[in-house]
Amino acid sequence: MSTATPSLHIAAPAASIRHFLLRRLHSLTGLVFGGYIVVHLLVNATMLQGQRPDVYQAQVNKIHSLPFLLGIEWVFIFLPIIFHTVYGIWITFASQPNVSAYPYSKNVYYVLQRISAIIIVGFMVFHVLGMKGFFGEVLEFRYGPGQATATTVRHINAHWTVAYLVYPLGILASCYHLANGFWTAAITWGLTISQGAQRRWGWVCGGLFVLTFACGLTAWITALSLKGMAVPQ
Repeated sequence: MSTATPSLHIAAPAASIRHFLLRRLHSLTGLVFGGYIVVHLLVNATMLQGQRPDVYQAQVNKIHSLPFLLGIEWVFIFLPIIFHTVYGIWITFASQPNVSAYPYSKNVYYVLQRISAIIIVGFMVFHVLGMKGFFGEVLEFRYGPGQATATTVRHINAHWTVAYLVYPLGILASCYHLANGFWTAAITWGLTISQGAQRRWGWVCGGLFVLTFACGLTAWITALSLKGMAVPQ
């Protein structure tokens, strides 16, 4: 008698469990990533007080004065983002969208979620490397005394493509991905089972999109209006 059949019965549930756990971890790291984006955009929105660059500078100083900052960044920012991004890329290329055959709103949202994910990956790489100075001093972010606002302004105004294409598209994709991701996460974790609960949570997530997008646009518009701001040495 062959022993292949029992091994297949064992392998199938194991693969399903692994997939289940990976999807839950992807959702969980997405919530952590999303929380970071909300805080990041709220802090950036303080640039609105452009005539008082010390306001934004003070928020940056608070972050960089945290104890064990490097450990906090890796545990709560870098590792969740890396896993969420890598597994999200796998989901994107493994998915089989059928929006052309079934153009329902949820299908459209799903496709937009995958598109926004691809945009975010490119935007995130540019944003992080640029502000770390990998593309030259003009794109580098500094958080020394009085430098945070001025270097952020210089970064965003480095080139018209950065100012009017990269950042508006990156902000829009990030805010949509965040809001729609929070909506689907509630379903994933069994918090919104009924259609009514999903509709009500949808309004909350819609409000989250408006809030974060407004914060992102506030920082972006402020940076454009402050173009030419001198960087303290």
